[in-house]
Amino acid sequence: MTTVRRPGRVALAGGLVLSLGLAGIAAAWAGLPGPSGPGPLTAEIAIHYSHYQPDRLVVAVGQPLTVVLRNGDPIDHEWIVGDEATHERHRTGTEPAHGGRPTEVSIPAGASRTTTVAFDMPGTYRFICHLPGHEAYGMVGTVVVTGD
Repeated sequence: MTTVRRPGRVALAGGLVLSLGLAGIAAAWAGLPGPSGPGPLTAEIAIHYSHYQPDRLVVAVGQPLTVVLRNGDPIDHEWIVGDEATHERHRTGTEPAHGGRPTEVSIPAGASRTTTVAFDMPGTYRFICHLPGHEAYGMVGTVVVTGD
């Protein structure tokens, strides 16, 4: 008598776990919310030759975004993210240093800073260095906040 073996429950459960794991990895790689909803997202922005790289980030409404800012330049920079009123206020240059707000970060030459922000409204928010001449030189980027 020949015994035919069929995959058991362990094999079935393993396949299911593998499928869910791959779906979660694909969602994270694409920057999309995973199976259990939006989780934290980390992005690194390199600053080199007075430019942000990358200069565009995408995040979901309410999703915490941790930004690691690495200033590779021999001069100071800043990362101010917000609406146009925020940027208009900073263009006057009345705040030489930042540190109390997660959306306003000073990054000394050769240093790194980390901040975490979350947006409660969809839209496109610019991040700009408002030190003299930096915005005109092109030190500008965007955070695109998508709806649910």
